[in-house]
Amino acid sequence: MIRSELIQKIADENPHLYQRDVERIVNTIFDEVTDAMARGDRVELRGFGAFSVKKRDARVGRNPRTGETVDVEEKHVPFFKTGKLLRDRLNGKA
Repeated sequence: MIRSELIQKIADENPHLYQRDVERIVNTIFDEVTDAMARGDRVELRGFGAFSVKKRDARVGRNPRTGETVDVEEKHVPFFKTGKLLRDRLNGKA
């Protein structure tokens, strides 16, 4: 599902809301999650999962095309851990 499909589904299920308002709500939620992660905060949605940021240390990598060694800088990457409810539902237990 992509963002526009999510907005359309929410708008269809809530006919009392204008689509532009639903779009603003969805965009605000995504922006807040992104901003929180950029600050290094953890975002937890109960029953769904938790978004966090993990730090990857600098290392020496290898260019797969040429085989030469390359210095890879330290970086921060997003990480998602599923919640128990979502995990159970994906495995057909709920």
